[in-house]
Amino acid sequence: MVCPVCGSDEAVILKNKLIKGKNKEIREFLLKCDECGSVYNERISQDNPKPFRLIISEHEDTHKIFIDLFPDEQLVVGDFLMSELGKVKITSLELEGEKRVKKAIARDVKTIWASSEEIPARFGVSIDLHGKVASFKCETERDFKIAVDDILKIDKYVARVHVIKTEERKTTKGYAKAKVIKRVYAKPVKFNHFDYDLTKYIVQAKPLNKHKS
Repeated sequence: MVCPVCGSDEAVILKNKLIKGKNKEIREFLLKCDECGSVYNERISQDNPKPFRLIISEHEDTHKIFIDLFPDEQLVVGDFLMSELGKVKITSLELEGEKRVKKAIARDVKTIWASSEEIPARFGVSIDLHGKVASFKCETERDFKIAVDDILKIDKYVARVHVIKTEERKTTKGYAKAKVIKRVYAKPVKFNHFDYDLTKYIVQAKPLNKHKS
């Protein structure tokens, strides 16, 4: 929106009105230019929202629903959408021919794949037992923080965190929130005090496995 008098694109919106048509929405603006003070009208039209297929993953479960979006809206992997099942994060965009991309205009997208932001975070915990590994899956609040060098208790083990694997990388320092953690690696310690107990968050425990190199 450019001022017709001075060409500036800086303006204050004085009024705006939405006009809904059969196939398009038109929004009318009354603007005042920041540079010269001129008052002018501007119209922006766009296609009405249309339903797009959205597949939401909740750990092992999936839900297939539809979400209304503007056809010319840009979608990007990592962005968030509000659906009838709550807030979701886009994980993949599928075009015709099953092609997957990280960015696309909504009208070109066949299916939006996303993960729910409304459910507890789930991550793995591996305890290195010098040749064997005790492995657990835990569910906690999404903002639960785990830091390298934390002393945790889980089941019958007390261990020190030495590596945190997130969606992006492995780290040996700092902390991460549960919502981005894939797995926590820890080694047993010989004392009994600990920073927190994950035992009550266990949703799955695997038999002792041989350590994978």
